[in-house]
Amino acid sequence: MHPLITLMTDFGTADGYVGEIKGVLLSQAPSATLVDITHDIAPQDVQHGRLTLARVWRHFPAGTVHLAVVDPGVGSTRSALAVESDGSAFVGPDNGVLSPALLVAGARAVSLPIPRGAAPTFHGRDVFAPAAAMLANGTPIEHLGSPAPLPIVLRTPEPERQSDGTLVGEIIAIDRFGNAITNLVPLREGVVEAGGASLHVATHYAAVERGESLAVVGSSGLIEIAVRDGSAAVRLGLRRGDRVALRARA
Repeated sequence: MHPLITLMTDFGTADGYVGEIKGVLLSQAPSATLVDITHDIAPQDVQHGRLTLARVWRHFPAGTVHLAVVDPGVGSTRSALAVESDGSAFVGPDNGVLSPALLVAGARAVSLPIPRGAAPTFHGRDVFAPAAAMLANGTPIEHLGSPAPLPIVLRTPEPERQSDGTLVGEIIAIDRFGNAITNLVPLREGVVEAGGASLHVATHYAAVERGESLAVVGSSGLIEIAVRDGSAAVRLGLRRGDRVALRARA
């Protein structure tokens, strides 16, 4: 079976950076199948990368190598990591983007050495791609570097429950449709307050008329604020970090 390597970056596809990484991967692991998760993570947005990796990695088979490069600290003293977690492997900068793997019980992380001659502005090509290729070829993770004692772990904040039972959370992401994804999990009967609007939790986007706002439980299991055939971010002026509340329906 051909090994799988996924790629997630903030490089875009206009400049050829992704192509260089793929060239290294296929030169060093020629039997690998490469799968693009996305290269449209917002530039330098580690949180966006972390949430994207958390959403997708468990949908791949065990043994997949996930290469995640959102790296505003490239060339600095930040560490480079390889992680083994629940049967899969991960490679990327030690800035929190690999948190979904590190939060799994029993995860192991090693610090990768920076090879002499590695471009200080392009560790994706010169550090992470070779490490990912080695893992895809079956190299044990402990052969790649020394144990990383305290890798950086970022967590999604938990909603806070108020004395009246209201859950107060926040918007953790805005997707390309303008849907605002929150850190709230649904109640059986609930009303979401966001952007000055009070919204009942619907079952699907088409449960309201075109142009109307709604709350809906998204595929991640979290409540999203949406506008049918429109952008909730634009309509309601929502941004990441904005406060949202979930109240039981009276």
